[in-house]
Amino acid sequence: RVAIANKETLVMAGEIMTCAAEASGAEILPVDSEHNAIHQCLRGESVSEVRRLILTASGGPFRTNTIEEIENATVEQALDHPNWKMGDKITIDSATLMNKGLEVIEARWLFGFGADQISVVVHPQSVVHSMVEMVDGSVMAQMGVTDMQHPIQYALTYPERKPCDLPSLDLGKIGRLTFEGPDLERFPCLGLAFDALRAGGTMPAVLNAANEIAVQAFLDGGLKLSEIAELNRSVMKEHRPLAASTLEAVLTADAWARQSAIMKLGRTASAG
Repeated sequence: RVAIANKETLVMAGEIMTCAAEASGAEILPVDSEHNAIHQCLRGESVSEVRRLILTASGGPFRTNTIEEIENATVEQALDHPNWKMGDKITIDSATLMNKGLEVIEARWLFGFGADQISVVVHPQSVVHSMVEMVDGSVMAQMGVTDMQHPIQYALTYPERKPCDLPSLDLGKIGRLTFEGPDLERFPCLGLAFDALRAGGTMPAVLNAANEIAVQAFLDGGLKLSEIAELNRSVMKEHRPLAASTLEAVLTADAWARQSAIMKLGRTASAG
């Protein structure tokens, strides 16, 4: 068994990873809390009886902000995640919902469902880590405290369950759980991820690479938060996806996307 905590590996080279796992008889266990939750919901279930996977998103620090407020957001504001303490890059991705988009692509490779069978719902409390809807309309959800210790332990001890020293989930204290649909107008990066998944091939690798350049530019003060999606879209528009069945093809697409994004940033800086 291989426990994987790096979503970019599957986003870029999901076909290579899953084919290698199948050929060797290995089982990939996700550490990412959302995919870990789905893995738990699918235990003992037949894939043919699943209607869709539902990934939950906190909505990030700008869930209730206007487009104008998001456009003028500072780095400090974007790094102030309401629920999770993470590194700078993933925190910015959470602010744009790109992190959730990358998780959609990751879910495709981990569980074998297409873009039309994966959806996202915003859940500000981050108590429901993800859900699975069955063909009969039943929905199974995995819930827990907001702490990565649980999914890490699950992946390391699977298929057994071991005692954990985390506090029990107190729903009475939480009081209420809310859900809402994602706003793709305010958070276009999520839509770009679905576009990349549907395009297939090397397009997800291109999106991932362009986004890494864009996020760093934002952190360095060279790009507005809202311009991250614009740069990602511009790079994707110029790419013609190829089969992502070899590491060479994936790395070539990655390098091309990074160079393309850097060149576009340079032209933007010159124009400004």
